[in-house]
Amino acid sequence: MAFTVEMVRLSLEKLNVLIEEKREYLTDLDSAIGDADHGINMNRGMKHIIEKIRGKEYSDFGGIFRDAAMTIMSAVGGSAGPLFGTFFMKIGQKLIGKSEVSIEELAVAMQDGLDGIMFLGRSGVGDKTMIDAIAPAVEALRENSSDGDSAAWNKAVIAAELGMKGTIPMLSRRGRSSYLGERSIGHQDPGATTSYYLISCFRDASVEG
Repeated sequence: MAFTVEMVRLSLEKLNVLIEEKREYLTDLDSAIGDADHGINMNRGMKHIIEKIRGKEYSDFGGIFRDAAMTIMSAVGGSAGPLFGTFFMKIGQKLIGKSEVSIEELAVAMQDGLDGIMFLGRSGVGDKTMIDAIAPAVEALRENSSDGDSAAWNKAVIAAELGMKGTIPMLSRRGRSSYLGERSIGHQDPGATTSYYLISCFRDASVEG
């Protein structure tokens, strides 16, 4: 089954609902190592995205990802808005002019998004950021694309969850949490948590779509 533009819309709608449900949890995670505003900011950003895309027709991935990117960049302050916005923007740019793609093609586009995050944040795997959830998910999606969409997505979600949980024992090297030094150890990164939710919503939309 191909991944379609409408699956992107459904993914974002699901993420909006999930972030609303997990807002307090994300805020608690961020209160331990950040500004205690990640849940609130992402909740606001997702609501603005849904308001932007609801009822709007999109002929290709470029349009919907561009709208999502620009909206979250303007609605969410700090690092989350620019980083998630860059991820969406790079995916859209890679898939401009296409209305459906294979899982392998989507994984390649998501790698572009990941590269954009790493460049903007000057971060990599192991720095205790959203990258630690997205990078293994993209790798799993790409490596398992020949096993069928459902299997590939399930492995990507598992990889994202392991990456998210893997941030708990890490020492933060980027962002506000890096100022805490060793006190950042023992806390799950909120950006990685939101990224895990995003990958899960992509999977759920793909299965339902």
